[in-house]
Amino acid sequence: MQRPQDKQRRKRGVILTAQGLDKLQQAKTQSEFESNGGRRYTYELLSEKTGLAVDTLMKVLACEDKVDKQTLKYFFRAFNLILSSEDYSSPDCLLECPLEVDQQKPEFPEGQVALNSPFYVERPPIEAECYKAIVQPGSLIRIKAPKRMGKTSLMRRILQQAANQGCRTVSLNLQLTEKRLLQDLDKFLRCFCATVTEEMQLPNRLDDYWDDLFGSNISCKLYFEQYLLPHTEQPLVIGLDDVDQLFLHPELADDFFALLRVWHEEGKNKAIWQKLRLVVVHSTEVYIPLNIHQSPFNVGLPIALPPFTLAQVRDLADRYQLSWSDEGCGQLMNLVGGKPQLIHLAIYSIAREETSLEQLLKTSMTVESSIYKEHLQRQLWSLQQSSHHLVETFARVVMAERPIELEMVKAFQLESLGLIHLQNLKAVPSCQLYKQYFRKYFGDFYQAI
Repeated sequence: MQRPQDKQRRKRGVILTAQGLDKLQQAKTQSEFESNGGRRYTYELLSEKTGLAVDTLMKVLACEDKVDKQTLKYFFRAFNLILSSEDYSSPDCLLECPLEVDQQKPEFPEGQVALNSPFYVERPPIEAECYKAIVQPGSLIRIKAPKRMGKTSLMRRILQQAANQGCRTVSLNLQLTEKRLLQDLDKFLRCFCATVTEEMQLPNRLDDYWDDLFGSNISCKLYFEQYLLPHTEQPLVIGLDDVDQLFLHPELADDFFALLRVWHEEGKNKAIWQKLRLVVVHSTEVYIPLNIHQSPFNVGLPIALPPFTLAQVRDLADRYQLSWSDEGCGQLMNLVGGKPQLIHLAIYSIAREETSLEQLLKTSMTVESSIYKEHLQRQLWSLQQSSHHLVETFARVVMAERPIELEMVKAFQLESLGLIHLQNLKAVPSCQLYKQYFRKYFGDFYQAI
């Protein structure tokens, strides 16, 4: 296999040929007459129909910026067309100079996928739905998925889309909140307001609006309503990542989440609150008791990020210039359950010839020789550090031959780590990698004691 870094310089992606564009335009025109009263599709309607983001659609139809072949397939499929090799071309003129060193090697796939990365794989129609929702007045998007499923990468793209549409954006990760602030609602809300103020590059005027007589929640609301929102002509989009950190502090969480719900509801009645849009991201199912009329988790646009499909695994492999069969993609999916980060790490390592798919399938449960060594050790550490005694609970799941029922909070905690799948609170390991490794670990551990 030739390594990607050894190949001559070329840019990734394809563009429509004149034939492909003509075919697509004819099908689109016919669809406009049959399904849209003869009116041309707006980009928003095209986005709904194809499941592709507006900016992606603009790139395709402009025939200037390259897109991946899978994108063209989605576009064609929306109009009952089959993409053929004559419909696109790769203007990847092979140049004489090799890639620069920093262009040869893609970044190690860990954490958020950079906004400009060619290795971010869309999961239609999720991105298009989020991009459409975030520009709606007073909107709220809530994204839920286990860890390492791409929540933060999606949130960042939503914020970027909002910025492209003229919004001001603020991104906050509640995992960074100091523990002392989580013990006191007043300090937490003051810190929250101060951070948003700083991100908006406005003077801090908390003392002018904070009133002990009104209390923290009302003071926080007034600060936004009378100061922050009036001092921006643009809509304000706030992304809140890892909000399930607050679940460990039910009283604070109850007040803060009720406040978010009030802000969202106010957007239906007051123009000033229509400026505010929220993106709420969490890994854990909401297991704390919240009044259904005060919870932000039953309003807005719900997004549950699914594992990668076979087509998406193949798409990512193509971007690394690996020619994989459906069988090979399926074997990797079976090993890691379609988890995006683990899929990406495997493809990255195989493309760099650090391992092969065959070796990976053989050594996956042997930590010392597996590319998943650090990941598995982090998962084990997370279990050991948990305050919910998750080690013993997960050991029961792994060693059981059938799905087993778990106590609710422990089940949700294990699900948030991506270690289990739940069906009516009955749990099974989420993938063969975890089942193989942890079954061996727990077997050796309990024999030792």
